[in-house]
Amino acid sequence: MDRRHFIKKCLWGSAALSLSSGAFFCSPVKQKPNFLFVLVDDLGWKDLSCYGSPFYETPHVDCLAAEGVRFTDAYAACPVCSPTRVSIMTGKYPARLQTTDYFGAPQPESVSEHWTRHKSLVPAPYKAHMPLQEVTLAEALKKAGYATFFAGKWHMGGKGYYPEDQGFDVNKGGWERGGPYGGNKYFSPYGNPKLEDGPEGEHLPDRLASETCRFIEKKKDQNFLAFLSFYSVHTPLMARKDLEEKYREKKKSIENERQIWGREGERKVRLIQNHAVYGGMVEAMDLAVGKIINRLKSLGLYDNTVIIFMSDNGGLSTSEGHPTSNLPLRAGKGWLYEGGIREPLIIRWPGVTQAGVQCSEPAISTDFYPTLLEMTGSPALPSQHLDGKSLVPLLKGKNQIEDRCLFWHYPHYGNQGGSPSSAIRCGKYKLIEFFEDHHIELYDLSQDLSEQNDLSQQLPDTASELKDKLHLWREKVGALKPTPNPNAR
Repeated sequence: MDRRHFIKKCLWGSAALSLSSGAFFCSPVKQKPNFLFVLVDDLGWKDLSCYGSPFYETPHVDCLAAEGVRFTDAYAACPVCSPTRVSIMTGKYPARLQTTDYFGAPQPESVSEHWTRHKSLVPAPYKAHMPLQEVTLAEALKKAGYATFFAGKWHMGGKGYYPEDQGFDVNKGGWERGGPYGGNKYFSPYGNPKLEDGPEGEHLPDRLASETCRFIEKKKDQNFLAFLSFYSVHTPLMARKDLEEKYREKKKSIENERQIWGREGERKVRLIQNHAVYGGMVEAMDLAVGKIINRLKSLGLYDNTVIIFMSDNGGLSTSEGHPTSNLPLRAGKGWLYEGGIREPLIIRWPGVTQAGVQCSEPAISTDFYPTLLEMTGSPALPSQHLDGKSLVPLLKGKNQIEDRCLFWHYPHYGNQGGSPSSAIRCGKYKLIEFFEDHHIELYDLSQDLSEQNDLSQQLPDTASELKDKLHLWREKVGALKPTPNPNAR
């Protein structure tokens, strides 16, 4: 089915359901919208069919893209999970809050017991929780009259910093762990103190979708924020056996298509999407999204619910099973190359977004906070969402929100091979500064999406300008830097 017929099929399905409930989704929205925010863990930029995956099947998310706006240049604020999650909830860069690594990573005082103990730098310290004094997105929407719900992975602090401590009325499964590591992991019993066990063998993505559906049904007569934060597709790599077998069969047709492995620094990197277990995990996530969409439609809520779909960092391509490929993007999770920070982002705003629109304007995870406030007609909180810009003009069809630069600061060694570094993107140019030797790399993303042609020597003035802007930004937000390691080898 070509993309034009696919879009027609998605739109006709929405229209039929909408007409049966007395409204068509293109009608003007007169009341405040509900929100379904779907955050997937470790999903790569090219891990959806609508973003060009030749292997994974994601028809429900593809329909969202066909009905809304698909961003091509959307970014996570960090190449690992916890900092990006905090940026969504606060509207602030991780460097400003000193929440720059995943919570549980080594602090400077614990490096001696870590595999990085002989690296040339000691990583910068970081705060291992989202500060309670921050007015979270959930708290802001509660003030606006919204019921708030969280399901799945939290990883933004332990006891005293859980979702229920940060503005969520209901918490199903969110605690300090960064993955489903208890019990039978992705299958019940879960061993999660924030999620009751289901029947033996129950699948976690489906359970989280069911919990989300129950909340939505309970609050159908009230505005709500349902934040579904999948543990999928994070390790451990585990899939439903039927889906795993489906992708094992599919894999046979591409087994000898081309070279599977390349190199990124000292790590091998996957060059082709053919991991059967991971394929099953991606499809299970998509099925869970479809389950909630169908419930919204059956309740007559689909036409007044904004759906946002995003990932928290790039796909895992250089470590821990190397389950996916981010090509044409370079590297993956844990790196400041595009493969580590560029994300799929889809927003469907009934009555506002036009169907099947593609937006190439850069966006970043700090932007959600002011965007949702503007969607609800709530006053902006500029002292809170300091580093975010509302995406509403883009969703309404404007080509650009304003000239701005985007920034990243990761003063740590990633488990996936990345080293301490900072980055800036201004327009088409992106500069990365590596702290180990302070060398810089400059790329023109409009011509070199794969970041293979370093222009820092050819365009010294551009490189110098961006480096100066990066340094000024780090100083402005109080970014902490790594320090020389006296035990380096």
